[in-house]
Amino acid sequence: MKRMLFLALAAALLLAGCSSEETSVQEIRLSTAATTGALYPLGGALASLWGENLEGVRVTAQASAGGIENLRLLAEGEAELGFAVTSLLWEAQQGEGSFEGAPNDQVRVLSGLYYNPNQVVVTEQSGAQSLQDLEGLRFAPGTAGSTTSEETEIHFKQLGIDYPDGIRAQFVGFTEAVELMRNRQLDGAWVMAGLGNAAVTEIMATADGRLLSMDDSLIEALQEQYPWYARFVIPAGTYANQEEDVVTSAIKLALFCSADLDEQTAYELTRIMWENMDTLQQSIPALEGVELQDAVTDLAGIPLHEGARRYYEEQGLLPAQQ
Repeated sequence: MKRMLFLALAAALLLAGCSSEETSVQEIRLSTAATTGALYPLGGALASLWGENLEGVRVTAQASAGGIENLRLLAEGEAELGFAVTSLLWEAQQGEGSFEGAPNDQVRVLSGLYYNPNQVVVTEQSGAQSLQDLEGLRFAPGTAGSTTSEETEIHFKQLGIDYPDGIRAQFVGFTEAVELMRNRQLDGAWVMAGLGNAAVTEIMATADGRLLSMDDSLIEALQEQYPWYARFVIPAGTYANQEEDVVTSAIKLALFCSADLDEQTAYELTRIMWENMDTLQQSIPALEGVELQDAVTDLAGIPLHEGARRYYEEQGLLPAQQ
């Protein structure tokens, strides 16, 4: 009887220990984007990387509608990490644009990642040599209400082009734009995405496409009004038949979190990601060319999380705070 009682007590203690171990795991949800895009596999790769290297933390990557939803999930406590371009981070922090009247001053950046350049592609038949030449042409600014259509509107208005009445707008997605340009039913399209985008690749290769450069004066004017724009060069040879560098505007994609995330966890997430960036770049083409200094540049004034900042200070990217 005593032996049975001892074994029962030992089993109870073992189960209690297991239960305690399970409840000690920190659950972190990472909101990405649609499963067909580049961010979903990036989120999965990061979740796997952190799971293998960070004890006591379990990160789950989840599909979403993209940056706007990711920031709303963060504000509602339904996600702890997410991806968004810095323009959306700024709007969320300030309570403007898509977040009108609902500012979130707890938004923090773990790391800047790669740039999403604005890629304006036209057919040779259109005759367009500059953005100003797009006035009056058949043009696809993106789907209605999308980030791409917002980018088109901002740039056209800066140029003095009435939007959308100043163009013969067709609010279609990238796939539809490719087909329309192939069939000569569309003169151009605006694509905001990482380099090597499939739609731009197809247009350049199969629809006699050509990328338009932006004047530096336009980019500088945009930078004066909007803190998130950067000057970006699409290198010659990025796409078929692209013989020259193309100058354009771009917005940095960032990995963000809440200020409530504890400092040590934020530090470890940042450290592990950057110490394994070479491995990530082998499986995630969008990360090719990303360097450590990209983590802290062109962030539109959004503050870094203290844990991430500590890591970048150790790497000599930032001065140590007093």
